[in-house]
Amino acid sequence: MTKSPVLAAILVLVSGPATQAAFAQNAPPTVTAAKPLVREVVDNDEFIGRFQAVDEVAVRARVGGYLEEVHFRDGTIVKAGDLLFVIDQRPFRTALNSATAALEVAKSTLTFAESRFHRAESLVTSGSQAVETLDDRRRELESARANVRGAEASVERAQLDLDYTSITAPISGRIDRRLISPGSLVEADQTVLTTIVSLDPIDFYFDVDERRLLSYADTARAAGTDLQEGGSGLPITVTIGNFQHSSFKGKLDFAENRVDDQTGTMRVRARLPNPQYVLQPGLFGRIQVAGSQPYRAVLVPDEAIGSDQNERVVYVLQPDGSVSTKPVRTGPRIYGYRVIRDGLSGDETIVVNGLMRIRPGVKVTAETIVLPPERQDTAPETVSAEALQ
Repeated sequence: MTKSPVLAAILVLVSGPATQAAFAQNAPPTVTAAKPLVREVVDNDEFIGRFQAVDEVAVRARVGGYLEEVHFRDGTIVKAGDLLFVIDQRPFRTALNSATAALEVAKSTLTFAESRFHRAESLVTSGSQAVETLDDRRRELESARANVRGAEASVERAQLDLDYTSITAPISGRIDRRLISPGSLVEADQTVLTTIVSLDPIDFYFDVDERRLLSYADTARAAGTDLQEGGSGLPITVTIGNFQHSSFKGKLDFAENRVDDQTGTMRVRARLPNPQYVLQPGLFGRIQVAGSQPYRAVLVPDEAIGSDQNERVVYVLQPDGSVSTKPVRTGPRIYGYRVIRDGLSGDETIVVNGLMRIRPGVKVTAETIVLPPERQDTAPETVSAEALQ
């Protein structure tokens, strides 16, 4: 029996959407695939630490008195030798004048003692005076010379005290606010007037566990240096939170002489140039230290790594268009990629996008791309010791 054209049209309209849906359901899923990136890398260990000033000085006066003048603005950069404070100098000028006068008296007494000694010496030579008199004159002369030396020391001390009333910056750096006001009494070697911290260069301190400490020591010995003495000179990079500036470069330059028996860690120091004074003492930061020698590594995007129970896996594209899983052991993030410690040789083609639409054995439609040499790492992390094993 021949179907009418109207019936045929109705059958097409009824069956068309269902047939198309069934076809779309059976079509291979579309994924993005690429070969892993293979390049020479160095593993970076990451630690949390804090910046500290290379030099920090609490400014005190060496003499006591009433503060008379302040010669700086709070929070400015000062240079070593800049005048900061002046203590009332009048008592010290008086003391200097008194010591100077005492010195003149002592010098006059010495001149008189010398003349008496030479006179007695000539008389003893001619036999007109006893030798005992010459001995008395010699004793008077030596005593006068000693008095002159004492008076000279008193003048020098009085001059020093007067000089100490002008308090200058002992180091270059950023000065804090003044801690006392003019007119306040300053106690010698006690009253803190202000503090100064150096800023360029600046130090960064962090704690290293025993395992990685031994690794850094080996690297230092291979370079002919010592971890404690000079810190091996390993290059480091420090970042500060979400700070907009680029990372800061420096080098390790010191490590303490023992491992803390409570924490099993050793404190290590890095030194960084800070010409723009961006880095400040007390800031926290993340430091990255080269934790290995350069080696060729297989790198894949994090989104290309899936999970299969307790295993990390990647989906490998097969020649027939299907995908299969391959267990991998992952490492740290470098250049925006994840290091694959074991499981891939770098020759495979893996699925890098669309993992949610596939499963092992399913054929896919793959759009092949080439991974860039480096991607912006939008998910920085602290690398654990387990991840580096």
